[in-house]
Amino acid sequence: MDVKGNHSSPVLTDPIPISKSKLSIHSNLLSYPQTGPSFSSGKCIGISRKKPGKLDDVRSNGWLDAMISSSPPRKKLNKDFGVEVSSDDADTAYRSWMLKYPSALNSFEQMTGFARNKKIAIFLDYDGTLSPIVDDPDQALMSDDMRIAVRNVAKCFPTAIISGRSRDKVFELIGLTELHYAGSHGMDIMGPINKRMSSDHLNCIECTDQQGKKVNVFQPAREFIPMIDEVFRALVENTKGIKGTRVENHKFCTSVHYRNVEEKSWPAIAQCVHDILKEYPRLKLTHGRKVLEVRPVIDWNKGKAVEFLLESLELSDRDDVLPIYIGDDRSDEDAFKVLREGNRGYGILVSSVPKETNASYSLKDPTEVMQFLKSLVVWKKMEGVGVSMNSRRSI
Repeated sequence: MDVKGNHSSPVLTDPIPISKSKLSIHSNLLSYPQTGPSFSSGKCIGISRKKPGKLDDVRSNGWLDAMISSSPPRKKLNKDFGVEVSSDDADTAYRSWMLKYPSALNSFEQMTGFARNKKIAIFLDYDGTLSPIVDDPDQALMSDDMRIAVRNVAKCFPTAIISGRSRDKVFELIGLTELHYAGSHGMDIMGPINKRMSSDHLNCIECTDQQGKKVNVFQPAREFIPMIDEVFRALVENTKGIKGTRVENHKFCTSVHYRNVEEKSWPAIAQCVHDILKEYPRLKLTHGRKVLEVRPVIDWNKGKAVEFLLESLELSDRDDVLPIYIGDDRSDEDAFKVLREGNRGYGILVSSVPKETNASYSLKDPTEVMQFLKSLVVWKKMEGVGVSMNSRRSI
């Protein structure tokens, strides 16, 4: 099954990628040297609570368009299918879209046929993939059945969570020690101990986790923590007058959620973020589903995190490995793209509306994700039975 594609990623990319090593994960990942205010004092230098600047700024730079296209009203589809339609028309459009991105459930036999005699590695986003999208991020809880399904998958295959949330937060929400965790869009990775990785890559250290197990922790944006703290405090202060706004600090990035903000106030949010970021040229803005995310300008994303984890697991550069990544948001597109390149694996987009994507397959919602994970476990057990029976016949 050919999973190649030529879709471009909708995620904003770094202007000058650095490639000092195989994975470009040395400490000098910066695209250009630091300018602007210092971030060592713990104070928001030059940033105080003030009215937003001219809204022409965020209109001209396309931020408002990006906010709208990444957060479509329910009566519309999205930027690519952005006309008002009836529910019947929407269903027709979705079925048509699935011809290009077929259901991973309906295509399961075909996928596992390709996976036969290969070692599968599973990568999962959290919000919108393992848990539903809800108005309050703290209430985005996975069900007990989903937790059991993820645990069972992890018993059969190397499994990692790659989330935009902080690593500590996503571990708190999932609570499974059988997994590997990457938070802050892969900028904070806790993976299996690998002596070569910790010696080859700066910012990769050996430490002990909460269970006393030796692990590698890789944090390519460690030096940005004070800067992110400053920007977080500035964003909290400058948006507190906009009802419904929620700002989260994910340690290596910070998010401004506008899911509960009236659309007429979106320009004010965008302008607040713009006014702060123009003081920090080492930070960039990316767009998610009703969220603005501020990240360091380094050559790193979820796709790079997948490559790092595969190398940590000693599964890179092998023809007998099939990575599968399941996610629902723009930040997951970098991972989908990595797997498409060279026909390396499968990306599965979780979406109930048509979207252009680098994924190869689709699932409608977290319920279908759980069903897919359960199917993988059953298939793996049946494969084991098949191998056992064949071994007995050969004796």
